[in-house]
Amino acid sequence: MKKRVVVGLSGGVDSSVAAYLLKAQGYEVIGMFMKNWHDDSVTISNECPWLDDSNDAMIVAQHLGIPFQTIDLSSEYKARIVDYMFAEYQRGRTPNPDVLCNREIKFDIFLNAALKLGANYVATGHYARKAETVVNGNTVYRLLAGTDPNKDQSYFLCQLTQQQLSRALFPVGELLKPEVRDIAKKIGLVTAGKKDSQGLCFVGKVHLPEFLQQQLEPKKGKAILVPPDAPVFSNGQSMDDLVDVTKPYRYSPDVGTEAGEHTGAHYYTIGQRRGLNLGGFPKPLFVIGTDTTRNILYMGMGEEHPGLYRKGLFIAAADEHWVREDLKLTDGESKAYRVRIRYRQELEPCTLHKKTEGLYLVFEKTQKAITPGQFAAWYDGEELVGSGVIS
Repeated sequence: MKKRVVVGLSGGVDSSVAAYLLKAQGYEVIGMFMKNWHDDSVTISNECPWLDDSNDAMIVAQHLGIPFQTIDLSSEYKARIVDYMFAEYQRGRTPNPDVLCNREIKFDIFLNAALKLGANYVATGHYARKAETVVNGNTVYRLLAGTDPNKDQSYFLCQLTQQQLSRALFPVGELLKPEVRDIAKKIGLVTAGKKDSQGLCFVGKVHLPEFLQQQLEPKKGKAILVPPDAPVFSNGQSMDDLVDVTKPYRYSPDVGTEAGEHTGAHYYTIGQRRGLNLGGFPKPLFVIGTDTTRNILYMGMGEEHPGLYRKGLFIAAADEHWVREDLKLTDGESKAYRVRIRYRQELEPCTLHKKTEGLYLVFEKTQKAITPGQFAAWYDGEELVGSGVIS
C-alpha cells in the first residue's frame, strides 16, 4: 500500500514542490492549507494575505491532481501562539512565533488532524533534513540542517520531539532554493516565481505595534541613555562565575540621562535600532535593556556599547528541550556545542554547563543582543541536538 502524506500547503513554492516530489516518489498525497488568522486589520495587505495563499495552494493541488482541503486552526492558533506572544511581550521578552508554530500547530494540531485522515506522515516545505540512527536497540531520529546553507531552517524546528520527528518529512531539505524554483517552473506551478513569505507563520507580515496594541496599551515612559561604563546590578543571584557571565544586564533607574520618550517598554526588544523615534545623537541608539515594571527603556549609543554584548546566557530547566533525549546532559556535566541564538546567525562555539536549575551557555566570543524569550539551539556538526528559551 502507498504511504499517505498530508502536505501543509502554504501557498508558497517550497511546500508546492514538496507535494510534487512526494507524489513523484509514489506517496498518496493530500494537500491541506491551515487558516490561522481572521484579523486583517493588522496584516500588511500586500504581504501574503491568507486568502491569496489559500487560493494559490488550491491551484497547486489541482495542478498536481491531489485532494485539497482547508483546515481552520485560528482558535488554536490564538490560544497557543497569539496569547503566548502577548504574555511574553508583557513580561518584556521577545517570543519567536515561528518556532512555536511548528511545535504547537504544524506538528501537533495539524499532525493530529492528518492522522485522523489516515496519514502516515505530514510534510512541510522546510529546508531541513531527517535521518535515523539506532541507540541501545531503539530508532532515534536526527534533525539535520538543510543542504542549502542560505536557507537552512532547522532552527525553526528546534522544539520538535522524537514522536513529532517520526511523523515528519522534509522533501526539499536536500535541495538548493534555485533548484526548487527550477522544478516549480519546469512543471508549471503557479507559485514558481512567488516571493518568499515573511512574518508570522502561515499569517504573513504583521504591523507589530498595531498587533500588540490590540491587548497591550501604549504607555509613555522614559528612554534612558546609559553610559558605556555604567555599573550593572544583579538579580539577587549568587555571583559565581557561571551566573555572572550569563545573567542579563540590569541597570539602576537613575543610571544615565534621559534621551526621550517611548510608547511602552513592552513594545521593544534588546538590540532594536529602528522605530525608536529618538534622534539628535552622534551615533545610532540601540535598546540594551527593558524594564516593563517601571516602563523604562535603557539605550546604548553606538554598536560598540558594552551593554549590547554578553558572554553567555541561561536557560531554566523547565525551558530546556532535547531533540536527542539520549544526549541530554546530567547535573554537573559540560559539553562543547555550536549554538545559534537567532535565525540566520552563524553557529558560535559554546560550552553548555548543566546545573539543577538549568543550562548555562558560555560562548567563546561575546554575543550581540542576546534576547530573553528567543530560542537558543545547539548543534553537533550538522545535527540540531537541543534548544531552549533564553531567560
